[in-house]
Amino acid sequence: MVLQKSSTGTTVWGHSSKVGDVVHIKMNNSEVFQAVVKSNQIWEAKLTSPSDHGPYIISAVSSLGTIQISDVLFGDVWICSGQSNMEFTTNKLLNSSEEYSDSTSYQSIRFIHIHKQFSATPFTDIDSINSGWNTPNQRSLQTFSAVCWLYGKFLSQHFNYPIGLVETNWGGTRIEAWSSPDALKRCAGFSGRKRNQYYESHLYNAMINPLLRNTIKGAIWYQGESNAAHAYKYTCQFQEMIFDWRTKFSTASLGTTSSSFPFGFVQLAPWREGESNLGFPQVRWAQTSNVGYVPNSLLPHVFMAVAMDLPDFHSPYGSIHPRYKHEVAYRLYLGALAVAYHVEGINFEGPFPTSATIDNTHRHLTIEYDRGLHPIEVRSNQGFEVCCVNHTTNVCNAFDNHWVNVTMESHDFASVTLDVSTCSHGNHVAQVRYAWRESPCPFHQCAVYGKITNLPGPPFTFYVH
Repeated sequence: MVLQKSSTGTTVWGHSSKVGDVVHIKMNNSEVFQAVVKSNQIWEAKLTSPSDHGPYIISAVSSLGTIQISDVLFGDVWICSGQSNMEFTTNKLLNSSEEYSDSTSYQSIRFIHIHKQFSATPFTDIDSINSGWNTPNQRSLQTFSAVCWLYGKFLSQHFNYPIGLVETNWGGTRIEAWSSPDALKRCAGFSGRKRNQYYESHLYNAMINPLLRNTIKGAIWYQGESNAAHAYKYTCQFQEMIFDWRTKFSTASLGTTSSSFPFGFVQLAPWREGESNLGFPQVRWAQTSNVGYVPNSLLPHVFMAVAMDLPDFHSPYGSIHPRYKHEVAYRLYLGALAVAYHVEGINFEGPFPTSATIDNTHRHLTIEYDRGLHPIEVRSNQGFEVCCVNHTTNVCNAFDNHWVNVTMESHDFASVTLDVSTCSHGNHVAQVRYAWRESPCPFHQCAVYGKITNLPGPPFTFYVH
């Protein structure tokens, strides 16, 4: 197993039927802490992280006996959660055989899978719902999350120290199931319904709450497809779930998990071919708290992988399950380097607009990216729309017929110019939006990428000046 190596320490804990008993915690036979069994029959200790990564033998010795765990490493522990695209296993990857043979080089990675359980009341322990810690090999990796594994592998390559991965996911589930009642009550529409894994808090109770006492580095999340029909709720739900997880992990782990731990997510990938602009575009926007990029003031210490340019319409697992998980994991990894690990010089975001200026004389709209500081690469002249309204308003509904497609007329170092002559005279251009489709472009062929980073610019909607 892997325990979090941290300047604030790491928690170890356990159960005992003998309230008041003293539990002696030992590392390699040297006592490092004494804990007392509390009235809830739980003992817990905050250990100082050792100077090296191990392996260690950790023992808990009390009057009732001794429990010993061997091959314990200290490194970074990441939670991997969400629905079916996080559950998507490594044996479904395009190059799964290469991953299996390559895994022998990553023996300092350990991973554990939390079995699917739901509950109307919170569980306190994962004893009965986990597969045990594994080292990577063909047998153990086959049914483990591809995104989680690849993300951990990239981190291991960069840092060359132990990485612990905790997979807890369930396909087809909504964010409400992964949120505590406290988080849901802060958003409109909390019903308190109780039945199965699709109901509010049932997966939080069974598959997140039992993990809270453990010290972690952060979490990554791939979910949102099942919330597309109610995307308008997702902005609040996502904010509050992240805040709530952070608060509860920090409190339950005796402050050893940061109350602002880094949280990464995958912005929804494409689904079906066609021109649908319902559901997925709104969830992608909501995932950024309607800002368009992260981190931001509403989602601090958050990073994302843009995935809208990774369609897999012929995936044998359904087009909602694209097989291009390497790109997803690598983009998450870049965000983690910058946001979670503060590695300098990491370009982890695609181009994002900082201004949209109209030239009414020539019917042109110029969008400047990143204040003109970073070069863009243009791969298509499609994907842009403008909202044409009369001069009495600037209000555009995401679904109304005021939106018209426009084409890119030209581009330069860090800006694109759109032909907006299709906006009829008597109306004005109030807003511009980009990639506002369920599946906005062919593979790696959206319009705007970072020339240096090769990362796609995310979808946006922007007021015109």
